[in-house]
Amino acid sequence: MRYPFPVGKSDFIQGDEAIARAAILAGCRFYAGYPITPASEIFEAMALYMPLVDGVSIQMEDEIASIAAIIGASWAGAKAMTATSGPGFSLMQENLGYAVMTETPIVVVNMMRGGPSTGQPTFPAQGDIMQAIWGTHGDHMLIVLSPSTVQEAFDFTIRAFNLAEKYRTPVVILGDAELAHMRERVYIPEPEEIEVVERKLPASEEEAKLPFGDPHGDGVPPMPIFGKGYRTYVTGLTHDEYGHPRTVEPEVHERLIRRIYRKILDHKDEIISREEFMLEDAEVAIVTTGIVSRSAIRAVKILREKGVEAGLLKLNTVWPFDFDYIEELAERVDKIYVPEMNLGQLYHLVREGANGKAEVELIAKIGGEVHTPMEIAERVVG
Repeated sequence: MRYPFPVGKSDFIQGDEAIARAAILAGCRFYAGYPITPASEIFEAMALYMPLVDGVSIQMEDEIASIAAIIGASWAGAKAMTATSGPGFSLMQENLGYAVMTETPIVVVNMMRGGPSTGQPTFPAQGDIMQAIWGTHGDHMLIVLSPSTVQEAFDFTIRAFNLAEKYRTPVVILGDAELAHMRERVYIPEPEEIEVVERKLPASEEEAKLPFGDPHGDGVPPMPIFGKGYRTYVTGLTHDEYGHPRTVEPEVHERLIRRIYRKILDHKDEIISREEFMLEDAEVAIVTTGIVSRSAIRAVKILREKGVEAGLLKLNTVWPFDFDYIEELAERVDKIYVPEMNLGQLYHLVREGANGKAEVELIAKIGGEVHTPMEIAERVVG
């Protein structure tokens, strides 16, 4: 297949553009969205590329319809994605829960901006971390990834599609306005260099009759495709392994929800991704994610120059959260600092993970400016 952008070489592109190109290479062939800063360039790129790869890009009337459309496309067999920012992501929450309940593989990109409400449309923020993890109602489980560079925006998008298909779950990519609009050199691999996970389809008629069963013991049911001869009942109601509504039997609900949890948490070691920088001998740890990681790496270098044994833990996966590793880290260091562009969201997860074994301090910043390395370093040295 000929792709409408260079492959097998580097290109100097925006974060939004990188996400669009990665989605195409990961096999995305359906995009539905609604324009919103700072994610509109993803929509623009998908509108340009999709017709050239026999895909579909459509503007819906709002973000509620956008996520509904990609859920439907996924059940029709397409890899599907939407992209938005905070206000639109809020509108998507009910259908995000529907995608969890129906175990629909989709990718939702949230390029965060300052909020609440309309907030700061053109400025970056990290205020949607808790919304991404717990925004929809009820007990649920999904996957949240957080890139910090344009190359990671590309790489994590491919990984998001692979995780969505492998675990039959929604995957959220949390970026921000800074990452969306910055330009960096990105290596776009040849398609054959890219690992692409395809959907696990029923291997038999018996498996097809159990679209919410667990025939392989990994918690992930094979997913039948509408229009391929399967008769499948799909509902957001509590349902049994056949998909039939069973709303008044506690044991059915518990069995379903615990399996949705288990298929993610039992494989968290395969899902969780993190990077360490100078942590081996660190007495002080900086734990962060996304765009702030860029400043934090430089802050660690400044602190080392000042004689402070500092190190960085960069969380590429925000959820499932790496509680076990945070506790292990807390046993090795004297103090943990959490710089983030909100008034404390990742901080609460880190503090819970530390389990009282190290003091955890928040370095909060809002207003649309990323922490400078010196701001982080000065807080550490007091």
